[in-house]
Amino acid sequence: MGMARSFPATIADPVEHEIVITKSRFITTVAPVSDVADAERVIAEVKRRHWDARHNCTAMVTGTLGDQARSSDDGEPSGTAGVPMLEVLRRRDLTDVVAVVTRYFGGVKLGAGGLVRAYSTSVSEALDTAALVRREALTQVHFDAPHAEAGRLDNVLRDWVRHHHATLGATVYGRAATFEVWVPADALETLTADLAAASAGAVDLVVGPERIVDVTAD
Repeated sequence: MGMARSFPATIADPVEHEIVITKSRFITTVAPVSDVADAERVIAEVKRRHWDARHNCTAMVTGTLGDQARSSDDGEPSGTAGVPMLEVLRRRDLTDVVAVVTRYFGGVKLGAGGLVRAYSTSVSEALDTAALVRREALTQVHFDAPHAEAGRLDNVLRDWVRHHHATLGATVYGRAATFEVWVPADALETLTADLAAASAGAVDLVVGPERIVDVTAD
């Protein structure tokens, strides 16, 4: 069974989550982003939407390896909001993600420890509702099959990728059906053997480049 090299995951879609702590409302927006500029765009949009909030604290992690990070306390006491939010993203091993926690002050001060807990919990609970997308280094394989065999081979491949940490690309129907599969490098031999058996040796696999591919988590 192939095991791909894994990278930090991201999330599939933006999520919003609200909690109330001692009368303060904490509204968390967590969104997938492609880079820092994209994250800044999300932050600006949330700030426009919640222009009347006292704080819009932020944390982001970007880059394939999750090696770029930024955070802002946005007026909360230093170290009580942005950094705790960032630590949650780090603990979850996420990248290409931005978190914005909007706070509507409820009139009761929470103290430094209370703020750290509130901002951490806000991001944690929001992420609990998000669908994760794994990222793995996979190798592209494609092959042509006769149209008459395409349906059967499609079923074989769908079953195969579920058991080998692989993912199906798009199938293109031209003169033949051209299948694309992304597989861990150490599963290439298994795929070759299994497809040879399934097609009585009729398909020729063409191995392409290795790329970092998004694989929706089960």
